[in-house]
Amino acid sequence: MDTSLLLVVPVPFRVVDGRYGLDEQTCDGLIRWVEHFGRVVMAAPVLPEAEAQELSKTETWRAIEDLPCADQIELVPLPFAYKPIIYVRQYRKIRNLLREKIQECQLLCFAPAVWIGDWATVACQEAVRLNRSYAVWADRVEYEVTRRLLKEETLKIRVKETLTLPLTQKYVQQAIRQAEIGLFQGQDCFTAYSPLNPNSYCVYDIHTQKSDQISAAQLAEKLDRLKRNQPLKICYVGRAVEMKGAFDWVTIIHQLHQRGLQLEATWLGDGHLLDQMKQMAIELGIADLITFGGFVSDRAQMLETMHQNDVFMFCHKTPESPRCLVEALVSGLPIVGYDSPYPRGLVAQYGGGIFTPLNNPTALADQIVALDRDREKLCELVQQAAKSGTLYDEATVFEHRSNLIKQYVVPGSLATKREVATVG
Repeated sequence: MDTSLLLVVPVPFRVVDGRYGLDEQTCDGLIRWVEHFGRVVMAAPVLPEAEAQELSKTETWRAIEDLPCADQIELVPLPFAYKPIIYVRQYRKIRNLLREKIQECQLLCFAPAVWIGDWATVACQEAVRLNRSYAVWADRVEYEVTRRLLKEETLKIRVKETLTLPLTQKYVQQAIRQAEIGLFQGQDCFTAYSPLNPNSYCVYDIHTQKSDQISAAQLAEKLDRLKRNQPLKICYVGRAVEMKGAFDWVTIIHQLHQRGLQLEATWLGDGHLLDQMKQMAIELGIADLITFGGFVSDRAQMLETMHQNDVFMFCHKTPESPRCLVEALVSGLPIVGYDSPYPRGLVAQYGGGIFTPLNNPTALADQIVALDRDREKLCELVQQAAKSGTLYDEATVFEHRSNLIKQYVVPGSLATKREVATVG
C-alpha cells in the first residue's frame, strides 16, 4: 500500500496564470519524494505577487500540474504570514488545517526555521498534541544566519530581530527535541542541531545527477590547461547578497590582480548587490577581469561554465549548506573559501577543498596565490574534487533521507510510536 508523506516547508508556492508552482529544484525534489512515498502532501506559503516577480529574476519556475507525478501530489497553500498581525489572524484556521492533514497522512516531515509565520513549527506542535512522531529537516541554522547579518540591517529590523531571535531559537530547538529524527543538511546544521536530538543524521538535499559529473575528457582538458600555466580561471555561482560575501569576493580578485596573478573571474547569479559589485570592480580597475553573467536559468549551461573553470572561490559568512559547493565538486572544481564545517564535511573523504579563516579576504587571496604558483598541487586538488563529486547525486541522497524517515517515523494517525510504547 502506498505511504503518504506530509511535508510542511517554508519554500513558497508561486502562482503564475492561475497555476501553482515551485522553483525547478524543489520540483525535482517532489518527483524524488514521490518515488519513495506513493502520495506526497506539501503544505507551504504562497508568495505574494510582488515578491514572486522579484524572485522570478533569480529562479526558474515550474507548474506542479506539469510534473509527471502530479496526480500523486496534493498541494496545501498556506498564508504568507511573516507579519505578526497576519500570523495571529490566520493562526487558528491554519492550525486546524494542519491538524487535519497530520491525521490524514501516515508519515510526517517538517522544516521549522523561524517563529512568526512559520507554519512548520505549528505543525510540529500539533503533531505533539496528537501524539504523532515526525521528522524535522533543516538546511541552515536560520536564527544564527539572521544574527550574523543583523549589522547589515536597518535599526528597526535590528531591534525587532534582537527581541525575537531568542524566541525563534527556543521554538525551533523545541521542535527538534520533540522530533523522532533530525535530518540536517551538511555539517554546519548537524553540528548546531544534533545535540538536541539523539537520532540526528547529516544528510544532503542536492539536485545534481550522475550524468552531471565532469567527464574524463573534460577533466583531462582542465588539467592540461593548468599544466600549461594558462591564466587561472576562478568562478562563483550564487546570489549577490551579504551572506555570500559578495564584496569580499571582489576584494580578493583585486588583491590577486595586485599581486600579478594572471586570471579570469566569473560570477554567475543575480542579487541586490550585483550592481554595487560591478561598480566596485570598475572603481578598483578590475572590471575587465570579471564577467558578471547574472542569473543563468539553463542548468546545463551553468554546469558547463563550472566545468571550464579551475577554482571555485567562495566567501560564505553564515552557517548554511549551499548546493553550489556540491555542484563545484561534481564539476571537478576545488572549493577554496572561508572555513566552516559544511565544506569541510563535503571533502572529508576524498579531499578537493582548502579553507581559510572567516572574514579574512587576505588569507584567502594568499591561498589562491599559493595554488597558482604550485600547479602540481592544484591539479591534484582538481582530481580530488572530481572524486568527491561522485559521492553526491540526487537519487542517492533522496533515497537515504526517505529510508531514514521510514525507519524512524511511525506511520498512521493512531498507531504512533508513543502509543505503542505505552501499550508495550
